[in-house]
Amino acid sequence: MPPKTRARVSKRAASSDDDGEKVVSKRKAAASVESGKTEESSEPPQYCRWLMKSEPESRFENGIDVKFGIEDLKALPDQTGCWDGVRNYQARNYMRQMKNEQLAFFYHSNCKEPGIAGVMKVDVQYQRMTKRFLPLSELKKYHLQHRAKGGPLKDMALFTRARLSVQPLTTEEFDFVLSLEDEEPL
Repeated sequence: MPPKTRARVSKRAASSDDDGEKVVSKRKAAASVESGKTEESSEPPQYCRWLMKSEPESRFENGIDVKFGIEDLKALPDQTGCWDGVRNYQARNYMRQMKNEQLAFFYHSNCKEPGIAGVMKVDVQYQRMTKRFLPLSELKKYHLQHRAKGGPLKDMALFTRARLSVQPLTTEEFDFVLSLEDEEPL
């Protein structure tokens, strides 16, 4: 990659717009009023873990190859890159909530086998590869189990807001997914 250009990651805009998110928020607010629960704060929740999607296989957009996998991040000077090309407003808002040094999963998307390939810091610095690739198919099995019986992945954004390129994770979701790297594939 020429030195004057930084790692470019183009993110696809989500097919659903912000109106879908507003409807969900209105439903949640109505449900909390019906159940007698009220929200103490109108501020959005503050997340400290993230999942960020990128495409590890070549794809050209306006004549530019938007390929950027975890190996590309690892090969950059200081193993640090730029995360740009995010067009979805919700994903941009999540990026604004991020703080340096927070951890994020590097997720390979739009490829033969999507899934979590590694861990990075929010200043987009490579930390490490996961001990094993955690495929979407395996994560989905855990999600379905947790939806039925309860568990940390029951409401994971990867499945509830699948098209977002930048997604928040709870600490419980992040820790559970990270623990899977030491487990046999499901």
